[in-house]
Amino acid sequence: MQVFPFALVFSFGASAALAQQFGPLENLAPDIPTPQSIVERMLEAGRVKPGEMVYDLGSGDGRVVIAAAQKFGARAVGVEILPDLCEKARARVKALGLEDRVTIVHGSALRFDLSPADVVTMSFLTTSNERVKPNLEKTLRPGARVVSNEFPVKAWKPTEVLRFKIGKMDHTIYVYEAGRTN
Repeated sequence: MQVFPFALVFSFGASAALAQQFGPLENLAPDIPTPQSIVERMLEAGRVKPGEMVYDLGSGDGRVVIAAAQKFGARAVGVEILPDLCEKARARVKALGLEDRVTIVHGSALRFDLSPADVVTMSFLTTSNERVKPNLEKTLRPGARVVSNEFPVKAWKPTEVLRFKIGKMDHTIYVYEAGRTN
């Protein structure tokens, strides 16, 4: 039987506990960056206006919140569950000098308070949209817009569905309004 020094065991246990802060089932999607052209279409579809608050769920490298600030004059919060992606996005926000308008938060889309949001963007599969739907319904105020890339939110009636092609690929963006989802 191998004996480990106490400090090593404690260190391993502490980082394992930190890594498990959000259970693996709270990770709703793989890290697949949304193409920039679709990011901009999503923000246009959400009718983002200067000064509004945009939340991007599963924000990855921060491209949606950065575009919301740079091209639409919005304030934005990226909610990302993977700590390494949070750090990458924070570094990018800092390098671009956007810390006064963009915040990247290490958190779970399943339980993050979205009540300040005017617009919420997400690029999850339909099954993950179903899982995040209760939090959207609980925390969004009436009139907030939800923009879903490629996959619908079941049982919600979209206010708009945009279909378009980029190259040979078909794309769909669903837009919903909190309080008008049925």
